[in-house]
Amino acid sequence: MSHKKLLILVLLAAGVAAFLAFDLGHYFSLAYLKQSQNEFVAYYAQQPALVLSVYFVLYVAVTALSLPGAVILTLAGGAVFGLVWGTVVVSFASTFGATLAMLAARTILRDSIEKRFGKRLAEVNKGVERDGAFYLFTLRLIPAMPFFVLNLLMGLTRMKTWTYFWVSQLGMFAGTGVYVYAGTELAKVDSLRAIASPGLIGAFVLLGIFPLATKKIVDAVKRRKVYARWAGVRPKTFDRNLVVIGAGAGGLVTALIGAAVKARVTLVESHKMGGDCLNFGCIPSKALIRTAKLRHQILHSAKYGLATSTTRFSFREVMARVHHVIAEIAPHDSVGRFTGLGVDVVLGHARIVNPWTVEITLNGGGTQVLTTRNIVIAAGARPFVPPLPGLDDVGYVTSDNLWDVFAQLDDLPRRMVVLGGGPIGCELSQAFARLGAEVTQVEMGPRIMVREDPEVSELAKAALQADGVKVLTGHKALRCEKTGDSKVLIVEHAGQEHRIGFDALICAVGRVARLSGYGLEELGIPTQRTVETNEYLQTLYPNIYAAGDVAGPYQFTHTAAHQAWYAAVNALFGDFKKFKADYSVIPWATFIDPEVARVGLNEQEAKEQGIPYEVVKYGIDDLDRAIADSEAHGFVKVLTVPGKDRILGATIVGVHAGDLLAEYVLAMKHGLGMNKILGTIHTYPTLSEANKYAAGEWKRAHQPVRLLEWVRKYHDWKRN
Repeated sequence: MSHKKLLILVLLAAGVAAFLAFDLGHYFSLAYLKQSQNEFVAYYAQQPALVLSVYFVLYVAVTALSLPGAVILTLAGGAVFGLVWGTVVVSFASTFGATLAMLAARTILRDSIEKRFGKRLAEVNKGVERDGAFYLFTLRLIPAMPFFVLNLLMGLTRMKTWTYFWVSQLGMFAGTGVYVYAGTELAKVDSLRAIASPGLIGAFVLLGIFPLATKKIVDAVKRRKVYARWAGVRPKTFDRNLVVIGAGAGGLVTALIGAAVKARVTLVESHKMGGDCLNFGCIPSKALIRTAKLRHQILHSAKYGLATSTTRFSFREVMARVHHVIAEIAPHDSVGRFTGLGVDVVLGHARIVNPWTVEITLNGGGTQVLTTRNIVIAAGARPFVPPLPGLDDVGYVTSDNLWDVFAQLDDLPRRMVVLGGGPIGCELSQAFARLGAEVTQVEMGPRIMVREDPEVSELAKAALQADGVKVLTGHKALRCEKTGDSKVLIVEHAGQEHRIGFDALICAVGRVARLSGYGLEELGIPTQRTVETNEYLQTLYPNIYAAGDVAGPYQFTHTAAHQAWYAAVNALFGDFKKFKADYSVIPWATFIDPEVARVGLNEQEAKEQGIPYEVVKYGIDDLDRAIADSEAHGFVKVLTVPGKDRILGATIVGVHAGDLLAEYVLAMKHGLGMNKILGTIHTYPTLSEANKYAAGEWKRAHQPVRLLEWVRKYHDWKRN
């Protein structure tokens, strides 16, 4: 504990102890005040400056220490100094005292609270920065609000001291005036209850609600201003409650929720139902990865006790299987299924004409115009293609179109270059290498999978290299060249140019939100890398929402579905209650072998954000089931709050890491710590035991050493 904290604690303790030891409480009673009023008035008449100063210091001390008696002191101010001077002195003294109480709470408690609840408090501080002064003012208007609690809570936030001071000064002024006036009429006051009558408290509550109502009015004025350019355009009636643009994960879930609550919903999709995940991303890539892994296992069958074998396969048939998997899952996201669930599905390209009108250019020809109360943009993302000279000349594929392009090939391209060291690039590099291609993976950054901890990146790199991938980090792609049938990528590394020949080139350097062609520019909806939204997923126009990849900040199917709930509920029921999108616990996985899965913070993020943590690690090479499966590699690494079992984040590297991560996602979401995981029975022998053993490692690192020493002595005594 710092000297400053210790000093403040000592002063607070001394003040409270003195109050109790000398029974000072009896001086802060209505009876004593009425009895001594004439005496105080006489002192004030003789030495006004001294009495005012002593009174001011006493009031500040009482409020700073959160001692009972502030109401009596306020009455005394009115009784002795009169209405004007009493109001001025009490107003400033109470504000100084409240500010000191807030600063004391901040000095003593804030650091420890931020260590324990850093991520949640960060969200609170964002709200305080935006609207904190407004809500503090509102609460200060209500005398029924325990001000010492308000001082304590605000001390835990990042509100500026000066802001806290002047807002408190203004907010408490009305209540101060009422109580000071009551002090000027002290002879008529029989009890404090008479001052704080239900009617008076009710009046203050209404006064406190007034700013909230004002805020609603201001918000309405702002909305009116936003919609001003569309005056006279808003329909009197609407064809739909909700129009959803895009039938990927975000759009499908949004439409489904809308239909489930009996809203009239239209879902518009210009290409394929199911969006990127079903048709171009998650599903086809995982189908390919499974085939590649099976071939890898066959080629390495000796480690399972089987004779080493070889494989013969048709690449065309491998790609046919990928499309067969897509076709099997497609009914889950089909027009027929969603129509049956009550969604009006329209195939065509949607463009927002005005905040309540969507024009659809139908795929079959013609147009359809719909008016709607709300719109959700869930247009997804597309692969980013770098402006590389010569790229169009040599030809390339992306994670979107390679499934159709490669499906036309009889043979796997012999030499492949994969641009990008992120999850998509790593997954495709390993899969095609395992199928027999000579794969070169080019990453401009210092390492692949740069969002993960360095040790995870190194393990991933080693795994890819073991499968034959030539991983080139720190290599910048400069240009492509084609001479006859020869295709070459020129890269720069350490100031030198190198030439990489290839037969096929895959661009996997990231994805960008689809922002063009939907009318966003014409409506003036701000966009940068994504559509700009507030915490409720509302755009510039409160009735137009965005969800999924087009909204960010994550490009995951499960995050899009998660956002869809907020978009749908806020759009349809926002007049009653709006919900802020919650990104506190977001899991993700990269499906290389071994898999990499993570939720919450990893070490590099904790260090970057200055968040204190402890780390515990369990090696899966020690796990019985992993050994039996010949999959004994990887680890479980968990970050916890120092000295506590609360989980800040978990990273798992190993077979089925994405499945194993779910336990930590559940624990973090519902506030369960390592002790709860340790106390949960895990089936033996399963991979899930890795999570329990990681919790065991945490427990071992936090043994009650002194207690165990006494237990040892107890057992020694029992033996003798």
